Amino acid sequence: MKIVSACLVGINCRFDGRNKSKQELIEAFQRGGLVPLCPEQLGGLPTPRPPSRIINGDGYDVLAGKARVINEKSEDVTENFTNGAEKVLNIVRILNSEEAILESKSPSCGCSRIRGEAFGAFMHGDGVLTALLKTNGVRVVPK
Repeated sequence: MKIVSACLVGINCRFDGRNKSKQELIEAFQRGGLVPLCPEQLGGLPTPRPPSRIINGDGYDVLAGKARVINEKSEDVTENFTNGAEKVLNIVRILNSEEAILESKSPSCGCSRIRGEAFGAFMHGDGVLTALLKTNGVRVVPK
């Protein structure tokens, strides 16, 4: 069983209240091969919500306490991001999942490329969930 960013299977859970559905992932979900999760919702954030970005690093830095996740209203949502990531990791462990298919560019799910410190810009790095999963031996596939 694999986990997948819920927005990739058509669930309207992105910050803007929309999704980024991918037909092949919707079909895999319908066959029962994927468990959709949204770490930001699991962390207690509403949908829609102000977009967020990581300040002073990437997801690994957030987990180490060296960086923060700030939304466009200048609110610190770091705790929501880390709590949501921990909840996803717990589900991954319950499922004995070894792979996660995650939405690219997100400050939670982004893999190799995330929203940069300036809104609208992107930078090299992993999001909070991706960093936590990789640190715990889970293979992350960006979509």
